[in-house]
Amino acid sequence: MDIAMKAVPGYVNAKPGIQVGTKMEGPIVRQANGRIALDMQGVSFLQQLGVTWVMISDQQVPEHTAACYREIRDALAEHGLKIYRLANNQLHNMPAVTLGLENRDEMIERYLQYISDLGAAGIHYATYAHMGNGIWRGCQRRPVRGGATAGGLDLQAPNNARIFGSFDWPLSHGKVYSEEELWENYAYFIRQVVPVAEQAGVFIGIHPDDPPVYTMAGVPRCIFGTFEGYKRALEIAGSPNIGVCLCVGCWLEGGEAMGCSPEDFIRYLGDRNKLFKVHVRNVTAPLSAPGGFNETFPDAGYYNLVNVLAALDEIGFDGAIMNDHLIDMVGGHYTCEAYFTAYLKGAVDAVQNHRRSLQI
Repeated sequence: MDIAMKAVPGYVNAKPGIQVGTKMEGPIVRQANGRIALDMQGVSFLQQLGVTWVMISDQQVPEHTAACYREIRDALAEHGLKIYRLANNQLHNMPAVTLGLENRDEMIERYLQYISDLGAAGIHYATYAHMGNGIWRGCQRRPVRGGATAGGLDLQAPNNARIFGSFDWPLSHGKVYSEEELWENYAYFIRQVVPVAEQAGVFIGIHPDDPPVYTMAGVPRCIFGTFEGYKRALEIAGSPNIGVCLCVGCWLEGGEAMGCSPEDFIRYLGDRNKLFKVHVRNVTAPLSAPGGFNETFPDAGYYNLVNVLAALDEIGFDGAIMNDHLIDMVGGHYTCEAYFTAYLKGAVDAVQNHRRSLQI
């Protein structure tokens, strides 16, 4: 029996409670006969993991149109899979919008069309990030347990950090931006997005800055880099369709400087129906610690992720959670995807079974 999802209205679940999803791997191509073809090894892997909700990346989408989105949705549905999020990486994080650059109006128009196309295709959720200069990580991945490698960042060595090689320290865009500039640019953007998202029936979860809190190369991370920033941003939007994609890993990178724990943020969002999606990741320490942080296995970081999952269960969250920033393990991508997904499924089952035992 289908159960209407509360986290993202318009979606339906086959069972109640937290939904463990993951990314769809492998190419999605348009064949010579015009039909969409999926990578069947990737499909089989998802079925073997026992997931229903999948995330589609930009590289897998032949064309960014409502018709193509609908075709991909229908092709996955034939195999018992549902799209939770379908990304357009050119519009996922737009420095032109965040920083108020010359082409921001063009980018906003493209973003509004993307949201309209998602809604027309029956895809009701999109993740958005509002960083002026993107994700920062060290140039070299560092070893974690058993010789696996993962990303990290040390603010004491900024010259060794890049956003995918695009921006350099000390100023990514040639100037120091003020917090006031960034807030004005955000309001300019989100007030145009709200009516389109509401009309399209699309719920936009805004991802935390990565890393949060600290000014990076002249650009403050004052909006989606702290609890207080999120509160103000959601109030400015003033729409049920604008909420949060909580990346637990980013929250842990900020540590106490975020202004509250991940669990308290979850409860705050749950009270307001503002939590749409969750990324689950652990790190070795907050960014403020000597040497910064390193991403690591979910059971090897400084935080007990089971407490986060318990908070999700406590508020009755029934949207998708997924692993995030996979580690390089022996056996490659499928090994890591299987390990992380199994961890989440097992931990969610344990949390839910514990709650049920208390109700007996």
